Amino acid sequence: MKSIEDKIVMRIYANHRGWAFSKNDFLDIGSDDSTRKALTNLEAKGTIRRVLRGLYDYPRTSKLINGPMEPDLGQVAQALARKSGWRIQPSENTALNILGLSTQVPAQAFYLSDGPSKTFAIGKRELVFRKRILKESGFKHSESELVVQALKALGRDRITARIRKKLKDAIPSPRWDKILRDTKTAPAWVSDIIRSAAKESASLIA
Repeated sequence: MKSIEDKIVMRIYANHRGWAFSKNDFLDIGSDDSTRKALTNLEAKGTIRRVLRGLYDYPRTSKLINGPMEPDLGQVAQALARKSGWRIQPSENTALNILGLSTQVPAQAFYLSDGPSKTFAIGKRELVFRKRILKESGFKHSESELVVQALKALGRDRITARIRKKLKDAIPSPRWDKILRDTKTAPAWVSDIIRSAAKESASLIA
């Protein structure tokens, strides 16, 4: 039988480099105490990295810097939301940055949240949450929020063929069908772009 630590490692690897998580993401595997100890051991071995108190990531690496990259703030935001039971929504500019539709790397990643307003210092950047009533946060998948917010930030008149391609390439093909089903309440022009991306992605998978 695999140990709790082995099972945790398998889940981490399955989510790929860049994934951020807390012990709450493994409580179906073991008890609170055993999960915490396993994560502490994995941090000591260098398998995972502590990002914040009680929060870790499986670091991305770069050949350019010959070492680990800074944490993915989008992943960290999602991990904090899962851990704390918050609903969150990326700001429009943050969504653009996460999807690679903006060349700027802002000093802050900004999220709206139904939790408390908080700011976390992570490396050289800040992860900022501001308490709001999330009227438009009815999507099941985090990618849906990203796509809708990014498209709204650009506006209908700025959606070029190049933007469409970059947007489609930013998200794995199998996920577009889920995003399409998840965003039925989005503005019509946004839905049209998502529908087109899902159709093109489906043809690539077939």
